[in-house]
Amino acid sequence: MPLLTLGIPGSGTTAILMGALIMYNVQPGPLLFTDHPEVAWGLIASMFIGNLMLLVLNMPLVKVFAKIIDTPPKFLLPIIIAISVFGVYAVQYNTFDLLLLMGCGIAGYFLSKNDYPLAPLVLGLVLGPMIENNMRRALTASNGDFSIFMTKPISAVFLVIAVLWLVVPLILKMRGKKVLVNEEA
Repeated sequence: MPLLTLGIPGSGTTAILMGALIMYNVQPGPLLFTDHPEVAWGLIASMFIGNLMLLVLNMPLVKVFAKIIDTPPKFLLPIIIAISVFGVYAVQYNTFDLLLLMGCGIAGYFLSKNDYPLAPLVLGLVLGPMIENNMRRALTASNGDFSIFMTKPISAVFLVIAVLWLVVPLILKMRGKKVLVNEEA
């Protein structure tokens, strides 16, 4: 609901949905229901139909789904990786896309191992082009002066929050290791 009514993605999944809507020149937000009612009501109808189909499918197949959850990761992970590799290669038959997939997978693994949340990363990837356009506008208005981002209070607060978002997990992890070392001694 925040995505459709306010244009604010609430999770990584809705950020991807927002990116898809923006790719089709549909701006989610308060004007979505007046500018593109067919998209808004179509999306709501598809969610309703999807929930009904899930209800019909989940009732008889709940035991099968439970067995899939019990599948050991040593069997499940290679299947997921194979499907990802085949899917990426099938789109453009490009080796660079495979290398990009591997690089993003390794980066995601290290981010999750160091307790970085992955949802903001997805939000950044989806909202990045819009942020770049607005940054370009701000720099054009200030004749290329980057200090405009620190002199305006709202942008300065957001920059401080972004820096803290990156630094706090590292500090907490280092503090946790120090506590463990002191307890062992």
